[in-house]
Amino acid sequence: MNPKGIIQMGLAENQLSFDLLETWLAKNPDAAWFKRDGQSIFGELALFHEYHGLPAFKKALVEYMSELRGNNVSAFDTSKIVLTAGATSAYETLIFCLAEPGAALLLPTPYCPEFDRDLKWRTGVEIVPIQCTSSNGFQITETAVEEAYQQAQNRNLKVKGVLVTNPSNPLGTTRSRNELNLLIDFITAKNIHLISDEVYSGTIFSSAGFIGIMEILKDRNCEDTEVWDLVHIVYGLSKDLGLPALQVGAIYSKNDMVVAAASKMSSFSLVSSQTQYLLSALLSDKNFVKNYISDNQHRLKQRHEKLVSGLDKAGISCLKSNAGLFCWVDMRHLLSSNTPEAEMKLWKQIVYDVKLNISPGSSFHCAEVGWFRVCFANMSDHTLDISMQRLKAFVASEQPSLIPKMFKKKVTHQVGKT
Repeated sequence: MNPKGIIQMGLAENQLSFDLLETWLAKNPDAAWFKRDGQSIFGELALFHEYHGLPAFKKALVEYMSELRGNNVSAFDTSKIVLTAGATSAYETLIFCLAEPGAALLLPTPYCPEFDRDLKWRTGVEIVPIQCTSSNGFQITETAVEEAYQQAQNRNLKVKGVLVTNPSNPLGTTRSRNELNLLIDFITAKNIHLISDEVYSGTIFSSAGFIGIMEILKDRNCEDTEVWDLVHIVYGLSKDLGLPALQVGAIYSKNDMVVAAASKMSSFSLVSSQTQYLLSALLSDKNFVKNYISDNQHRLKQRHEKLVSGLDKAGISCLKSNAGLFCWVDMRHLLSSNTPEAEMKLWKQIVYDVKLNISPGSSFHCAEVGWFRVCFANMSDHTLDISMQRLKAFVASEQPSLIPKMFKKKVTHQVGKT
């Protein structure tokens, strides 16, 4: 890395455990060279495509999803999963199945800016924000959900569902039982859908375990009720496995009509047979999967603590988090004024003067100015050290008296060691 160049801290990529995948490939060359029992099956994979997915891969994928959840839920059913070319295709396919142009989805803020593309561009669906605030750590409240629903009604938009990311991008937090139960109660009362985006479920590094929407429904004894027809999960392998270029996504739903429709639409976004074969071999290696999950979470925790420590030394706090590849960083004290213009001014200073490319909260539709997403898993330890040195020097030059004061100041939701 050029020590004087711009450091990219805006990409939510997981490169911390890529060596584990490379080591597995070196030990299992037949999978990479498309061999079975030493014999090439390249022709088999290249000349025929299983439109509904290779059975071996679907089985390996649902078992991996179950492993991430620590056996807290009943096993996923391979007949309920639809493969797509990445999570982007999964979102769009699901929206086409659930809504029509001019309908609305409710999304808690802050939310991933790519949703403006994935959910809206071709479907014609509108997004209505559920406004969450820092006063309670950006948790979803009943009042905020009801206000968003009423706002949609006032705009003559028919609400078709709620989409929630769990763990959250950009917050780096898992959703609480209270939040998930609140959403189940809400969609049941309104008879609308809930999409649970769980693409970061393998990045949890500090908690008793992941609480997904399936576990909530199991606890509520909803396994065989009509509520399941309203709940759908999106998953992919780009974040926790760090394989975005392989383009593997999935929709999981117990709604037979959704599965049937999504399966037909998946013809436009198929996962290659070669990719499925390779990943079925990798994910079927139970010892590798178990060790990878553990090692990856340990590395994420170490890197998270390193970033939080560096930010703290620079006089900057962040939201307490336990998952993801990033931190939700509070830079409100560095703003020249409490305005969107001041946030963009600070962002440009950090990009052009500090040469750190981080993501402003406004790009995530955050209603409060001064929050930024800073990614930590897409670089080396050395690069992160340089980044924190630059940021500390910038804060000291902008507000020389700020850093010592910050050590004495109690900050709500500030992260301690996890």
